[in-house]
Amino acid sequence: MSTTAPGAKSANLSSPTPAKREITTKPRLSDKVFRGVATAGGLSSLLLLGLIFVFLAFQGFQVLRSEGIGFITGSNWEVVQDNVGNTDLSASTFGIAAMLIGTVICATIAVIIAVPISVLCALYLTFYAPSFIKRLMVALIDLMAAFPSILFGMWGYFVLMPHAEYWAKLIHKYFEWIPIFKMDVDIFERSPFVAGVVLSTMIIPIITSISREIFSQTPLDRIQAAYALGATRWAMIKAVVIPYGRSGVVGGAMLGLGRAMGETVAVYTVLNLVYQINWQVLIGAGGNVASMILLKFGEAGPTETKALMAAGLALFILTLIVNSIANVIVTKTGGKGR
Repeated sequence: MSTTAPGAKSANLSSPTPAKREITTKPRLSDKVFRGVATAGGLSSLLLLGLIFVFLAFQGFQVLRSEGIGFITGSNWEVVQDNVGNTDLSASTFGIAAMLIGTVICATIAVIIAVPISVLCALYLTFYAPSFIKRLMVALIDLMAAFPSILFGMWGYFVLMPHAEYWAKLIHKYFEWIPIFKMDVDIFERSPFVAGVVLSTMIIPIITSISREIFSQTPLDRIQAAYALGATRWAMIKAVVIPYGRSGVVGGAMLGLGRAMGETVAVYTVLNLVYQINWQVLIGAGGNVASMILLKFGEAGPTETKALMAAGLALFILTLIVNSIANVIVTKTGGKGR
């Protein structure tokens, strides 16, 4: 028999109905604060880039107006002083074509060497390396990425350069029929090739870290599906991992290219700066905009300092162009592996 009190049913029926909850997309206060902080951080980076651009343009405007397009197409850097000791801007000549071309050549050599090594290293760490070796190598790669560039320059000058010269002689011996490897003078020391090899050791940790992170995010269901279809590990990597991580590898390579183009001390240590366009990568003569600024800045007068600021502006714009191209490539290739 039921032991319910006589008035219980009526009490339940008369209890108030809970108020309906309002469904809204209005963000909470914490979300607003986080969005504001993230937006401020992103805008501050753009503001800093804009201020750098304005500063360089303002400082180098006088030289750019005086030289015109010859500042980009010319290769002479000659400072003429008047009787008082001031720089005569009308008689001086400032051109950075050789330095710009040398910058692109050294950075391109570095990327050509670094990308295959970095991708293979990232694949090994992600899919082949035992856990204890993976932890050790990841720590070493991250440590290499934090090394100061002067250490790479000293290591390249005292340790790597003799070996790089031997490699350059082999390339010249067997590939002399290619114009860029042809040499009129057998001077293999401090060449763009040596500088590119040193730069490649600097950007390998960056490209490896980015590639490893992208490869580790490959969807597990696709990997298991490839194995279920009878694919070997290498076949799975070719069919699934590499197409998925293609955009990340391209982005990492372009990031390394930007680092190589702006490197200063390491290139200055292992490269002979010559104000002449040189397409022969094995000969000991080349150029680099950042290294030229380092070389000239200490003894430059007010007018030459403005010319160096204009050279920095040209390097700044060149780096932005490279990053924009990288963004376009990543956008176009990003969806193909997904």
